[in-house]
Amino acid sequence: MKADLLAHPAEEVAPKLLGSILTCKTPEGTVSIAITETEAYSGTADPASHAYRGQTPRNAVMFGPAGHLYVYRSHGLHWCANVVTGTEGIASAVLVRAGRVIEGEDLARKRRGEGVESARLARGPGNFCQALGITAEHNGTDLLTGTSVVLSEGEPVPAALIRVGPRVGVSKAHDWQHRFYVFGDPTVSAYRLSPRAKLSD
Repeated sequence: MKADLLAHPAEEVAPKLLGSILTCKTPEGTVSIAITETEAYSGTADPASHAYRGQTPRNAVMFGPAGHLYVYRSHGLHWCANVVTGTEGIASAVLVRAGRVIEGEDLARKRRGEGVESARLARGPGNFCQALGITAEHNGTDLLTGTSVVLSEGEPVPAALIRVGPRVGVSKAHDWQHRFYVFGDPTVSAYRLSPRAKLSD
């Protein structure tokens, strides 16, 4: 993956990450997932971003440099992975929402559950991280030069198959068209409006 691709605002990078591959190497083995769904979060200009109110120890990775992994815990239950983008000092990140396991499916299924069908192994940001084996220890990892988690180029997604829509499950700025996904791909998660969204309008 070329660093130049990531040195732009999240909403520009998010659709370009579709088809890219995240690989995570752990003592258990290696899992690689082709990205099929992303969401852009624009830092201090974005009410739904963790960086909206400025830099904190929790979100410091979001402020750059680009190409690093920002990992956070969602609702105290699931780890979520974000690719940091843009210019260092300005928070910007792309949440990886879903993907298709292309290597290490047996290990991904072991982590997710033996009865989970292939299309659901990495559907949803929490499931994506669970299938890959990403946890808090990977926060801040350099995706371009590191060895434990690596972002690489994959098969390009035709522009005709890329769709855009509102973000899933957020209460603030829920109508922003910052979700990008591969049309018709069974691994893409279903759109869900947060029940708190209307209360925040």
